[in-house]
Amino acid sequence: MSSLLSVGAAAPDFEASDQNGHTIRLSELRGKKVILYFYPKDDTPGCTKEACGFRDGYQALQAAGYVVLGVSADDVASHKRFAEKYNLPFSLLADPERKIIKAYGAWGTKNMYGKTYEGTLRVTYIIDENGHIAAVFPKVKPETHAQEILARA
Repeated sequence: MSSLLSVGAAAPDFEASDQNGHTIRLSELRGKKVILYFYPKDDTPGCTKEACGFRDGYQALQAAGYVVLGVSADDVASHKRFAEKYNLPFSLLADPERKIIKAYGAWGTKNMYGKTYEGTLRVTYIIDENGHIAAVFPKVKPETHAQEILARA
């Protein structure tokens, strides 16, 4: 398991395809605040609640100057189905090789129903306009996470 990045650290640059096949590069988002949220799997209960929270708060987040990017190890086709099913207006980045997930320390040991396994951790970073980590949310509650971020906007 890699460790989470610290506030003030340079955010690792990345390049990935979103659900529409667009290439997103963090370096091209300089000058904007980025919410980079990692989630385990498309169309599962907690991940759906979290994504819909970002969807419902999207206009307010945009008005506050944020770009929202979701990341999971699912592929582009899975992201496309998930985004269309729930009308998600932001980019979901496909990271099947887990390069971004691992670079941001969002891969680690999880425990469900007494079973331990490796997987994507539910972690969110806010990256400032200069490409540095401005905030880290290591323990995310899917139902209220978007409001938690909006409250600090």
